[in-house]
This record gives sequence, C-alpha cells and structure tokens, in this order.
Amino acid sequence: MLFAKVRRSEVTRVQEAVKAVALCHNVTPVYEESSGQESRTEGGDCDESPGSVESQTEADQHYWQPKKETCVYQASSPDEVALVKWTEEVGLALVRRDLSSMHLRTPAGMTHSYTIMQVFPFTSETKRMGIILKEEHTGEIVFYLKGADVVMSGIVQYNDWLEEECGNMAREGLRTLVVAKKTLTEEQYMDFETRYNAARMSVSDRVARVAAVVESLEREMELLCVTGVEDRLQDRVRPTLELLRNAGIKIWMLTGDKLETATCIAKSSRLVSRTQGLHVFKCVVTRTDAHLELNTFRKKQDCALVISGDSLEVCLQYYQHEFLELACGCPAVICCRCSPTQKAEVVRLIQRHTGRRTAAVGDGGNDVSMIQAADAGIGIAGREGLQASLAADFSVPQFSHLARLLLVHGRRSYKRSASLSQFVIHRGLIISTMQAVFSSVFYFSSVALYPGFLMVGYATLYTMFPVFSLVLDKDVSGKIALTYPELYKELSKGRSLSFKTFFMWVLISIYQGGVIMYGALVMFEDEFIHIVAISFTSLVLTELIMVALTIRTWHYIMALAELLSFGLYILSLIVLKDYFDAEFIQTTNFLWKVVVITLVSCLPLYILKFLRKKFSPPSYSKLS
Repeated sequence: MLFAKVRRSEVTRVQEAVKAVALCHNVTPVYEESSGQESRTEGGDCDESPGSVESQTEADQHYWQPKKETCVYQASSPDEVALVKWTEEVGLALVRRDLSSMHLRTPAGMTHSYTIMQVFPFTSETKRMGIILKEEHTGEIVFYLKGADVVMSGIVQYNDWLEEECGNMAREGLRTLVVAKKTLTEEQYMDFETRYNAARMSVSDRVARVAAVVESLEREMELLCVTGVEDRLQDRVRPTLELLRNAGIKIWMLTGDKLETATCIAKSSRLVSRTQGLHVFKCVVTRTDAHLELNTFRKKQDCALVISGDSLEVCLQYYQHEFLELACGCPAVICCRCSPTQKAEVVRLIQRHTGRRTAAVGDGGNDVSMIQAADAGIGIAGREGLQASLAADFSVPQFSHLARLLLVHGRRSYKRSASLSQFVIHRGLIISTMQAVFSSVFYFSSVALYPGFLMVGYATLYTMFPVFSLVLDKDVSGKIALTYPELYKELSKGRSLSFKTFFMWVLISIYQGGVIMYGALVMFEDEFIHIVAISFTSLVLTELIMVALTIRTWHYIMALAELLSFGLYILSLIVLKDYFDAEFIQTTNFLWKVVVITLVSCLPLYILKFLRKKFSPPSYSKLS
C-alpha cells in the first residue's frame, strides 16, 4: 500500500510538470487548411475538418477532396515551440489560445479550458516569465513561473538537486529552464490584482512598483521540473569558424546562456581549438577580486577566455583598459550571461579600444542592439524570427554563408571601392592639372581650356562607363578566396587604399596631365582649336588605357564599356564640328601627335607596373 502511494505521488508530480510546461509559455497554435493527401508539418497536431468523407454521399465523394487542418505553433522563441511540441508528443496538446483563454487536449480526448488572468512576459533583466491561469472546470487559480536557474533558485522552495542537475544539463550543451508553480486562493489573487493594477497606474517609478508587486508573489514556489533544450549547431559552423580564424578575424562569442552551456558550445563549434587552453574567469564582485583575477589571467598564454556578464561589468568598471588589452590578445573570448545592453556595450568598447572594424552576427531579438552598434550588422534569418535580419545591414539564411559574405564579397567590395575611388580622383585631377598648365602658359588668364559641353562629356559619356565598370573587377575567383582565407588578412594592412596609394595617384595624375598639355602646346602649329583636339583626344585615350591596365579579370561588360566610350568619342569628333577642326582630325599629322602624347603618358607607367609584377608580384597572382 505504501509503494502504491509513492508511485501515485510520482505520477501526479510528473503530470503536474507536463501540464506546467504545456501552459507556461507564449505559444499560439495557428491552423492552416490543406486539401488532398494527408500532410503533417513540423507544427504538430492535425485535426480533420468538420465535414468527413463518411458524412458525404457516394456521388459527392467523387468531387470532394478531404481537408486537413495542420497546426503550426508560433512563438518568439524556438525553445518555447520545442517544449510545447514535446508536451503534444506525450499526450497533452495545445489546441487553441487567444488573449483570454487557453485549451489543452488530454490523451483521453477531453479538452481542458483555462482562463488567462495575467501574463508576465520574459525580459532579459528578469530572466523569467510567468502566467496566472484559472481552470474553468475546478475554478483553481495557479501561478506558473519558469526562468533561468540563477534567478529561480532563490524563488523555489529549498532543494538539494536543482543546481547539480542544471549544471549537468548545461555541460551537455542544453539550454535549461526551471519550472515552478504556486496555487492561489481567490482572496490571494484579488489582493494581488488590486496591488498590481495600482502599481500599473502609478505615475512615478511604475516599472519598479510593478516588479515589486510581482516579486511578492514569487516566494516559496513549488519546484516542478527542469527542462533542457538542445540548441543544435547549423551545418558547416566548424569549418566556417576555422576559415574566419585563418583570415585573421578575432571572434568573440556573446551569449545569454549559462557558463557551462556557452563553454560546451564553444568547444563543439571549434571556436576554441583542441590545442588551446580555456581560462574560466572566476566570479568577481569587488575591485580587489578583479585585480587578482586579471593578474592570474595575465600569466596564461594562448588561452581562450570565458567570463560571465557580472564579472565583465566589474572588470569594465575598474580596469577597462587592462581587461580589453588582455582580452583582445586572446585567440577567442566567450562572454556568457550577457544582457542585450552588455552585448552592445562590448562592441562599442572594442571599437574604441582597438580602432578596428567590427561585425556583429546574431539571429534573435536579443542581438538587435549589438547588431546596430557594430560597423557591419549581419542577421541570420531562422527560427528565432526576423528581428535580427530586419535590423541588420546584411541578412543570410545560414551561418555558413558568412564565410562567402566576408572572404569573397567583402574582399571584392573593398578592392573595387579602392579602385573606383582612386580613378575618380585621377579623372578629376588630371584635367585640373591640364587647366593649370594651360593657364600658367598663357599668363594665368581665366580662359577655359575646353568648352562646357566637352567638360560635361568627359565626366559622363567619354569616361564614366569604363571607370564604373571597375565594380565588376576581381583579382581571384570565389573558390580561391575561400580556399586561401589568408588573402583576406592582407586587407587589414590597408595597402589597397592608403595615404601612399593616394599620393601615388596624385603624382600619376600630375605627370599625365602635364605630359598631355605640354605635348599638345609643343606640337600644335596653326590654330588654337588644334590644341583642343590633340589634348582632349589624348586625355580620353589615356583614361581608357589606364582603366584597361588596372583591370585584373576582364568581364564582357568592361569590354563593352571601353568600346562604347571610344565609339561615342569618335562620333563626337564627327558631329561636334564647332569644337574640332574636321579637316585637321582626318590628317596623319593629328593621329601621330595623339599617339605620341598618349604613349609618353602611359608607357612609363605600364613598364613600372610590369617590373613590379615581375619582381614583387602580389600574393593573389601566385594563386591565379
């Protein structure tokens, strides 16, 4: 008899735990009709539509397709959906929910209805969510609460197994939640509701007053169970992190998970390699504790750092510079139990301390502030919702796409932007140099070298298409960029766009502008209009040749842009008779002068480029 009582007590406790998991959440079932063959999506339970095949006549069945209602669970967190699906699998299914009620179906097929009296949503500050329900059949009022073990351990009644079991689950990489309940009488709930409404209506300190009223209810609650949800890694996470590390990118992991869970994920994802050590920063509260722990960590070498959000806050408060200096020298940093505000603050501190560009990658609403604080925000669209993707600069469906986004498209974007900006400078400075030389020769007179239409044409029709076609240029293929991620590391040196390259292009522009203008002045014989024809033709040809010399991989659009611009200029020579001497441009005298000036302006630069590529080739040329 005693054994039967103990057995029945255990069964009752398990039933209470399952019921609590099925009720304490923010999941809403949504039904979608599908006709034809029976289909069942990942959402869960399927119920037949009101009309069944048996109820139709034999003739109607030839024209009627059976309809199935597929239930899809929707929630802000995939963990919530996973727990509700589990309760459905064990026999307690959520069949309907609205703002004021919730309905569960038992294994026996009965439906239990509950009235939602209050809902306390999850926040990153409280780390828990609660709901007060009233069962319509019995009239019992129950307060369910679930949250992180660090906050729930002080709320539930004393026990000797909660901390140990949560630690065991966390070491397996599971996200843990502690579920508890408290039965309320009608008088207790009415008293709570009165105080709660008064706090919500208060003018000053409303948030603090509401929190205090809710906390008065969160005392001596009955511990029901601990849940563990596995957060599986996406495909190709490990090789992607390996590629990013080889590319010279320092990776920090900022998460709200427990220390044990974060450490397990860091090891399973190879964020921390097998050869590297792992230093767990002890929990510090005072300045002295932080100083001692920092000295201990300073003695470690080639060691990844794991630190909690509370300890991080203490270190940043007293030893911000010292901590960031040590942390930035680590191969990897794992910050656990971080709030969204802390994540964004860490990103801003790294920016200020290192002066480097930061990219924040996230997939949930808790990552939005971090994504917006970074120089480049990357959102992963997935089960966590679209909040991160909508707030980010770039959106990818999987984490593995990050390698191609950074190492291929990011690298190409940087190099193309560098080439484009340098040519825009060159295109404007070369014609300014020619105008300056022309004015100085003619006693600094305020006479324009070229008429207005030619100036506009030079900036648009004659040179715009080839220059802007440089956005299609690429030095290596995407396959090679992913095979050799070390190519990305060279971008940190800033050789493609620096003060050195800027002054080089300034000198090139001054040299070419001077050669074209002085050459045209020396070689012209009769009329001033000949200077315009010789110098402007040489200028357009020089710009087209310089673009062609810069291109590393030809694209058919680039070739079309060069031919189109050259063809438009030849057409202009024929049509614009007011600006060019039609008889002079048809003579060999015009042609050989243009060819000589263009060769003098471009040939030395080509020779220098050939010698440099021969004796000091860039790294990408060895792989092409």
